[in-house]
Parts: sequence; C-alpha cells; structure tokens
Amino acid sequence: MKLCIHGGRIVDPANGVDKIAHLCIENERIVSVGEPAPDFSANRKIDASGLIVCPGLVDLQARLREPGQEHKGTIASETSAAAAGGITTLCCPPDTDPVTDTPAVANLIQELARSAGSAQVLPIGALTPGLSGKQISEMAVLSQAGCIAFSNADQPVVNTRVLRRAMEYAASHDLTLMLRPQDAWLSADGCVHEGAVSTRLGLPGIPEFAETLEVTRLLTLIEQTGARTHLGPLSTARAVQMIGRARFDGLPVSASITAHHLHLNEIDICDFNSQCHLRPPLRSQRDQEGLRRGLARGVIGAICSDHQPHDADAKLAPFAETEPGATGLETLLALSLRLTEQGVLTLPEVIAALSWQPAKILGIPAGTLSPGATANICIFDPQRYWRPGPATLTSHGQNSPVTGWELKGRVTHTLLAGRLVYALDE
Repeated sequence: MKLCIHGGRIVDPANGVDKIAHLCIENERIVSVGEPAPDFSANRKIDASGLIVCPGLVDLQARLREPGQEHKGTIASETSAAAAGGITTLCCPPDTDPVTDTPAVANLIQELARSAGSAQVLPIGALTPGLSGKQISEMAVLSQAGCIAFSNADQPVVNTRVLRRAMEYAASHDLTLMLRPQDAWLSADGCVHEGAVSTRLGLPGIPEFAETLEVTRLLTLIEQTGARTHLGPLSTARAVQMIGRARFDGLPVSASITAHHLHLNEIDICDFNSQCHLRPPLRSQRDQEGLRRGLARGVIGAICSDHQPHDADAKLAPFAETEPGATGLETLLALSLRLTEQGVLTLPEVIAALSWQPAKILGIPAGTLSPGATANICIFDPQRYWRPGPATLTSHGQNSPVTGWELKGRVTHTLLAGRLVYALDE
C-alpha cells in the first residue's frame, strides 16, 4: 500500500524537523517527507491538517500481564491500548509467569504480539533465573531470542558479587541492563514516601535514601565494569543529581521517569487514594520539581508509562494492602504534553523523550521519520480534550490516578510498519 499523510505538522526531533509537510509511505517504509515524488500515487490519504505527525512512541517499561496474569490483561488487549496511545514499540519486563528467563518464553511473548498486530513488543530478559538474584542468566542466549535488555524487575539482586558478574558479562557482550534503584531492606514494608504525609496517615514509608543508596551502589559498579545501564523509573531529586554527575563523568548510564511522577506527589494520596499507590512511591513536591529539572536538563532521557493494569479488586483493600501500579499507556502522551503548557519542555523535546531518546537507550532503529525508516507513526490532535475513564480507555486495567482529569492531546491515528492499527474516529 502507498499511503500519504497530508498537511500535518511533522515533528521529528531525531532529524531536527518541525514543519508543515506531507509524509509518504510505501512498502512499510517512509519514502519522503515533504512534497511527494511526481511518480508517487497514494492508495490512501490521511488528512492531518491541524494535527501533529511524529514518530511512533517507544515505551521503556510496560507490563502486559501475559503470560501468567491474563485476568489483569493480555498482550492483545494491552498492545491495543498502546496503539490507542500512539505507542508502537514497548518493552515488557521479565516478571511474567513463567519468568522471561528462557528463549521459549521470550519467543512466546513476541509471537503473541505479532499475532495481535497492534505494537512491537520487545521482551526484557531476566537478569537472574527466576529473578532469584542468586546467579546470572544465559543473557547471550536470551539476547539471540530477541530480549532487548536485561532486568531483575522489582526483585532485588542483594548479592553484590552476583550483580557485579552480571554487569561484567553484559559489558563483555555489549548488552544493556535496566535496573530499578530500590534498596530491598529499606523499602520492604513501605507503601508511600517517608515524610510528614506518611506520618499523618499512619502509613509505612519508604525513605528517599532507599533509592539514592542503591543508586550509589549501582553507579559504583557501573564505573568498575563499564556496563551500559539504564536506571529507572526514578522518584527522587537527589538520584537525578547523582546520575547527572555520573553522566558528566562519562559513565554509560541513562535514566527514565514515569509520566505520573511528573504530575503527582505525596499530597495526592491524602485521602488514601489507592490509585496513587505506586512503586516507586510518589515523593515530595521538591522531588517532583527535581525530576522536572532533570528532564529539562537532559539527565533523564525518557518518559515511560510503567504500565501495570490491575483488576478492580486489587485497589479495593486498605491502602497499604492494595497492589501498587497504574495503567498508563493511553495517558502517556497527554500527560507528557502538559509539560509544554507548563513551560517545562518544548513540544519537540516532549516527543524526543517519548520516541528517539528511549530508542537510543535501547539501541534500536526507531523513533525517527527518516526516509527509509520503518513507518511507525503517531498522529495526534494537540487541541483535543478528553477524560480518561471506562468509556475512553482500551486497557483491561482501569486503575489510573488521573481518571476524570481533563487532558489535552489525543491520538487520532497510529501506524505500525505503514499499517493503520488505530484510528480514533473510524
């Protein structure tokens, strides 16, 4: 099929493009940005007048719940939600059931995603078998099976010797690690940020240094091993400062933040709102401002959804007994766009943090509208208002802390390899 997207504002931060133009697609690839070639005859046209045309979004962390927890969501349902959010590539952490620690599980996830056909799913392999933290997994074999990076998900690798060996192995095989900085002992029983709010509500807290202490350990190991490592999602301003210094010193480290942590803080849980039970927890307003500064300065390279769909019962218990996590695929873009109105980032900077910068972290050819690139494209209306809720969210999980918010910016079309996989009004 030959397809032409007419008259949209094309924003491609990877190439420094921001202009009104046409975009032509043929055989799953972008063939031109600008006026179509004289011999190009489109089979289909999309009128993008007044809309933004940008690379398909790349989400560094989204749990799809399959295999193992299909009552919360499936690869088909959650990749459909990803398409509705303009996301064409997403990474699935290894804490599936069974754990993604064998080529068979990695291949199953990719095959189910191909069958669903809504988004490209890149599995993240388990750093240790069964996420036990006791020995390193066969990372080279998992990489050959399609695992884009390696993580122990939310499970700690307490044994520093094991973590060091894993980093040395990853460095020698040019593999990427994705680690969540969270001290296992300091955060074990907590559910909110340790501070005045946790004390007033009587909820067990997770101190700031549960994150910064682990960041210190990880940065020291990165310096010693040279392993390319991504840390996130971050939640504290101090951790951003530490990673900023490490990057200035030349360490191969990157970082990400969730869209929710950019707009919510510990005050939002004051009515025991279990939808705000997240891990890492919502921190202080000072931390929130520090995360925004880190994003604006480029210390934080990517905004992710950290999508975790839950069934309704998971959020109905008393706050401390509810399951942490929020659905975020469909609100990722709109929440990120709020940063432009608040003067934190420009529109190209927001799109960069959602597309080519996370693609660069992963080392994949995505997040660009260069001629010859795979036609993974997001088209959205920056002026369209909408409210997240059961009537507007595709994900099986309705557990969103921003349900009912009036958001500005709605995806109208998503193309995966030149194929229309989502259209809002069709």
